[in-house]
Amino acid sequence: MTASTPSATNDPAPNPHATAEQVEAALHDTKLAQVLYHDWEAETYDDKWSISYDERCIDYARGRFDAVAGDQPLPYERALELGCGTGFFLLNLMQSGVAKKGSVTDLSPGMVKVALRNAEGLGLDVDGRVADAETIPYEDNTFDLVVGHAVLHHIPDVEQSLREVIRVLKPGGRFVFAGEPTTVGDFYARWLSRSTWYLTTNVTKFGPLSGWRRPQSELDESSRAAALEAVVDIHTFDPADLEKMARSAGAVQVHAASEEFAAAMLGWPVRTFEAAVPEGKLGWNWARFAFGGWKTLSWLDENVMKHVVPRGFFYNAMITGVKPGA
Repeated sequence: MTASTPSATNDPAPNPHATAEQVEAALHDTKLAQVLYHDWEAETYDDKWSISYDERCIDYARGRFDAVAGDQPLPYERALELGCGTGFFLLNLMQSGVAKKGSVTDLSPGMVKVALRNAEGLGLDVDGRVADAETIPYEDNTFDLVVGHAVLHHIPDVEQSLREVIRVLKPGGRFVFAGEPTTVGDFYARWLSRSTWYLTTNVTKFGPLSGWRRPQSELDESSRAAALEAVVDIHTFDPADLEKMARSAGAVQVHAASEEFAAAMLGWPVRTFEAAVPEGKLGWNWARFAFGGWKTLSWLDENVMKHVVPRGFFYNAMITGVKPGA
């Protein structure tokens, strides 16, 4: 295992608790918002999103990769995860045999720190840098594979970032991005989340349900985090538009797909409810219901809905492409 610390000596230290004043400043500076929000979330991000590095999430990450890229000769020698967060996508793909060695980058020092810690705990060969996705700090023709999960919608200039991805890929190298919100999907996901949050935080003010209410200070902190989240989520996508951007950036063999329609209708209220109630209130039975329900509805999406619902109506978009010149 080789894991480095973020390379730039003047990168800001992780800031896990943004103040109200910092949040106000970040509302007018999207990249400051990215750092504050993701530093804030870094240490609890895996728990918040039920991220793990075991069979469940290994299968999930590999499923997303295969769904858009199809069968590939594996493993890739060296892979980069752009906007790595805690390393969820790359680390689980590496465990599934997709790549031998990895590098991670993120604008948030806190996220890079956690991703490298996770990689070290898994015994994976990964290095990391704090970096802007629009100026990737690696030489031309460095990587065989570039991946990302839920990252493109945070980047101000997506096409410029894809040009950078093409630059650092070797000729014939592939990129795979998954977990990007579609325009229609983002609309109903946000509506479901806001409705669930409002209902949960108001119903639990009263009587016997008051024990299910988080302390007001925690709810206020969550609201500040939500305010930043609204700033850092810059884009939504139509899958066809993603394909056009990838081709314009220089990619060939471009293909977009989408997933989660019925599953998203359950997933977003469940995640919001979990964030609104005190930790420990929801036990194993709840977890089994949430995961089992998501799997059942994902099966419905894959086997029924994708044949009758336009791909732009699903919540998650995925995109792949190849650098020409192999």
